Amino acid sequence: MNALLALLPIIIVLILMLVFRWSSPLAGLVGWCCGLLVAWLAFGLNWPVFWVSQAKGLMLTFNVILVLWPAIFLYNIVDQIGGVTAIALALQGMVHDKGWLLVLQAWMLSAIIECLTGFGLPIAMVAPLLIALGVSPVLAVSAVAIGHPWASSTGGMALALRLLAEITHYTPEALFPASALLLGLSILLTGLAVAFLLGQKQQWWRVLITSCVVAAAHYLLGVSGMLSLAALISAVIGFTVGAWLSRKPREASRTKAPLNPALVAGLIAYGILVVIMLVVSVFPPLNRVLSPIVWTLQFPSVATANGVVTPAESGYLFHIFTHPGVLILITIALSLLAFRIYPAIPALDLKKSLKVTMKSGVPAALGTLFMIGLSTTMEHAGMTQALAKSLSALVGGVYPLFAPVIGVIGSFATGSNVNSNVLFGALQKEVAILVGASPVVILAAQTTGGSMGSMIAPAKLAVGTSTSSVKGHEGDVLRITLPICLAIAMIIGLVTLLIS
Repeated sequence: MNALLALLPIIIVLILMLVFRWSSPLAGLVGWCCGLLVAWLAFGLNWPVFWVSQAKGLMLTFNVILVLWPAIFLYNIVDQIGGVTAIALALQGMVHDKGWLLVLQAWMLSAIIECLTGFGLPIAMVAPLLIALGVSPVLAVSAVAIGHPWASSTGGMALALRLLAEITHYTPEALFPASALLLGLSILLTGLAVAFLLGQKQQWWRVLITSCVVAAAHYLLGVSGMLSLAALISAVIGFTVGAWLSRKPREASRTKAPLNPALVAGLIAYGILVVIMLVVSVFPPLNRVLSPIVWTLQFPSVATANGVVTPAESGYLFHIFTHPGVLILITIALSLLAFRIYPAIPALDLKKSLKVTMKSGVPAALGTLFMIGLSTTMEHAGMTQALAKSLSALVGGVYPLFAPVIGVIGSFATGSNVNSNVLFGALQKEVAILVGASPVVILAAQTTGGSMGSMIAPAKLAVGTSTSSVKGHEGDVLRITLPICLAIAMIIGLVTLLIS
């Protein structure tokens, strides 16, 4: 009975978002209120447990906002100049095989944009490029929806993976190797799925070579301290390798066109970001000076009326000068300075960029706030543990097979791998411990499944179809992406079962 009550807030969130199509902030608010009510009536929630759990949740939410809003703002600044489109067109010009270009755009170019912004914009931006090359709108949207999700766990400054680590009390570095293995498999599977869908099955050998290079680069970047940029740099490497695989003999003479100012702006902004991340991550002396500068809050031990004890511990530990969000803010300042120095770059309307940022950033932040509040409430009240015990007794040792599917469900419902990890991360860890599986591997399956869920999330598909004639026909896209998503999730689940 307790397990069913503990599950009730999650069910309410899923129903409100899937059946009634409520937004993440509204559904999250109702789910959070329901969670508090259930925790109070059935699990002994009291004032000390309430304020400690919610204060920790607020710190985690601030961590998300500190990465999310600067990243969106940087993107909107570059996009206002036309830099994002210019980068996409420059990459497109590198590939000489039309069929292979379709695959690379839907698979690697969309992943690059996912790392820069997310929120369904990879589909909205890349699908029209495929349509212009003769792909039908439904297939174009479906192909991009399938191609980009592999980058969502470690894209966007690895926010999804970092938040999963915080929710489950691991470090991102501890979760990354297993995640990189499963995400590496997803790189290959999404690439093959895109090639098959676009009628480019003959490109399988290029997909295989490219995915091996991307997966290796992704892993090496992550373990060498470049976790925040692992997906972005590996996606750029993937597109570059893909272009090299379709190279033509060098022409005898070629007139060099002048550099497009918009392209220069895009390269300056994201080039500065890469350099800053490299400098902070790769140079140990600098890292040793900056990393110890931290801020956090200490919380006392609390216990519910039912005897569930949460020991005294600190909240989220902010490494102030190495935090990805702070580094993005520094990037913005340096980029604006560089734009003023380079006269060909047009003047910016920063108020416009800020307005667009707030329009997309505020709902995302509110949705995350309530999802995190629900998660921390369930963990501190013992609801997560009750759910885990019932789930482990129900499925036993084969649970790892279904771990990625739970991640998929979370993203499908909330529209975000971040929220999926918040909603189910602690539960996945508890069940893994109870069934004797490796929690690190199960959490890797959670975030990989959450990534794959992006290809079927209604919220993302709604944004993604907004720039094509498919708008309002997301169901046609879902009929294509759903079976592919579930097939990939089950393959990842099988591998999870074997290695956990």
